[in-house]
Amino acid sequence: MRFLAALGLLACFSTPLMAQDRASAVLVLDGSGSMWGQIDGVAKITIAQDVVGDLLQVIPEEQALGLTVYGHRRKGDCSDIETLVAPGMGTRDAIAAAVNAIKPKGKTPMTDAVIAAAQSLRYTEEKATVILVSDGIETCNPDPCAAARALEEAGVDFTAHVIGFNVNDPSAVAQMQCLAAETGGTFRLADDAAELGEALEIVVAPEPVTVSFRATEGQNGAEIGSGLIWNFAPEGTGQQTAPTGSTQLALLPGDYSVSVLRLADEATADARFTVGDTAATITLVLPELTPAATLEAPAAAVAGSEIEVAWSGPNNSDDYIALAAVGSDVNEEFYYEYTNAGTPVTLRMPVEPGAYELRYIANGNVKKILASRPITGTAPAASLEAPETAVAGSEIEVTWMGPGNQDDY
Repeated sequence: MRFLAALGLLACFSTPLMAQDRASAVLVLDGSGSMWGQIDGVAKITIAQDVVGDLLQVIPEEQALGLTVYGHRRKGDCSDIETLVAPGMGTRDAIAAAVNAIKPKGKTPMTDAVIAAAQSLRYTEEKATVILVSDGIETCNPDPCAAARALEEAGVDFTAHVIGFNVNDPSAVAQMQCLAAETGGTFRLADDAAELGEALEIVVAPEPVTVSFRATEGQNGAEIGSGLIWNFAPEGTGQQTAPTGSTQLALLPGDYSVSVLRLADEATADARFTVGDTAATITLVLPELTPAATLEAPAAAVAGSEIEVAWSGPNNSDDYIALAAVGSDVNEEFYYEYTNAGTPVTLRMPVEPGAYELRYIANGNVKKILASRPITGTAPAASLEAPETAVAGSEIEVTWMGPGNQDDY
């Protein structure tokens, strides 16, 4: 499964996704005399050679692989175990040539061969996988189960997958099952070329990796716990989650893309990423969500007069309603009133006529204007009535009409 590539805007990885410690593996192949037995007129060793050759064509180049064979040189010799190709990357051609040169001869020391393969992988220091293909019962080691338990206990992360090829002996099947079970591996029976090929493809396929997806509100912000829709596009079919917070997928190693939509404001983020062999978490960063706020006030008011401003908004501690010059900085205002005074609040217009702006200010760690609306300060109408002349030093009466603002005289 692969995701269609998309332009990655921002992704933070809490775990390196492209693992550098991909588990190395060794194929342990039965070269004992019984591999000359035939299935539908074809020797089992010939079938195995053909199937392994096909398998090597599809194994990724970056997969470190080796080859150990037993029973291929001497008859009756339980020590006839040989690592023909040391595990490493770029070994496919060498393994193919070595497999094709096998001439079955001897016994079936399959348990000790698995041990030898594990040692070639430095299984006590690194993650290691052995794939055993055998057609018969163990003829040398008396207790394959005990050996498997010892490998599991001593190994960092050791696994043996076992394929019984044309095996009919219940005792042999039991031995093979135990080798796999004690190390956390899988056991499969294959009776012909097709089944052997299928079994090998299954055991060499990379295991899915759990990848967690989360989104935060702003860089290094709080994790968003709900109201997110995650979108994936595996092989062009499209995949979408129901509204949720974080989510998880089991993915095979490879290149992928993901996007997330926040329902509250339809903000989106997306990223491309690479999955390796280890579980990982991908964090997409969405912009900080701006709470809704509204302001209601007259479109114009007389300069210097008082106005009422009705508001709605989050009403967080220290939020306030301000009157400022149009386009001025968020920290600049003529007058303000905190929202904890309730709605409406009363503000005074500047004494100079002109264009102004009412603002709802969220006064958190960083001030934000959540809502604004324009208001025009108009010149006040005023008139005076008084006698045209009067005696020097006498008192006169002056009748006036005007806004009567504080400090007017």
